[in-house]
Amino acid sequence: MSDHEHELEHAHEHNHESEHDHAYYHAHGIPHSHGHVHESQKAVLNRLSRAIGHLEKVRRMVEEGYDCTEVLVQLAAVRSALDNTGKVIFKDHMRHCMVDAVAAGDKEAIDGLCQAIDKFMK
Repeated sequence: MSDHEHELEHAHEHNHESEHDHAYYHAHGIPHSHGHVHESQKAVLNRLSRAIGHLEKVRRMVEEGYDCTEVLVQLAAVRSALDNTGKVIFKDHMRHCMVDAVAAGDKEAIDGLCQAIDKFMK
């Protein structure tokens, strides 16, 4: 199932009054959280679980003395998986949180997203 199909399948799950916390930082670096579930939350959690499992495999490779080049290739795959997970989160954030923030004129939320992008793309 593609990410887009997965998002469409779970579109009904978007709920801004969920018990789950989602934190972002205001322009002053103060954490702000608002409880909600995004359409892609399950996809993000699945991606993170796979990346964690893959990273544990990389650790075992190091413990077992695998060739450094093999370890680096696998580590690059983990990094790529995390980057792609971040992209899913950013897209979801733009589609939901930022649409609401722009409509409300919430400059702090926009500044917070800019700071998050700067940190994510280092």
